[in-house]
Amino acid sequence: MNIASTDIAASGALGIGLAVVGLVLVVLLIGAFALGVRSKRREPPRPRPEEQPRLPADGPVHEIRENREPDEVPRSDQRLTPHEMPGSGNVSSRGSDVEGRPRWDEGRSGSFGSGGSG
Repeated sequence: MNIASTDIAASGALGIGLAVVGLVLVVLLIGAFALGVRSKRREPPRPRPEEQPRLPADGPVHEIRENREPDEVPRSDQRLTPHEMPGSGNVSSRGSDVEGRPRWDEGRSGSFGSGGSG
């Protein structure tokens, strides 16, 4: 065998290998498509227009703005973990009698820094 025939044999084997890899990829893609179609058939059907949610008779629900007073953290000598807090660590609150939003006074601590003059 000469050098040219080994090059042809190597390129033929490479071509066959690429064809096999391509065939495997096509089979995998067809299998994935079939699996997707099968899982889509098992899903419940989409709701019909008459099954869609409707607005309440008195219109859409609107946001309510109100001031709330938080519950105080209980005093303890030990550090409290969230499950030891009232309300299981959730922020519980009650309504406040104050109508306006809390504001700070001029020259007092505000949103930035310590509220000092400088």
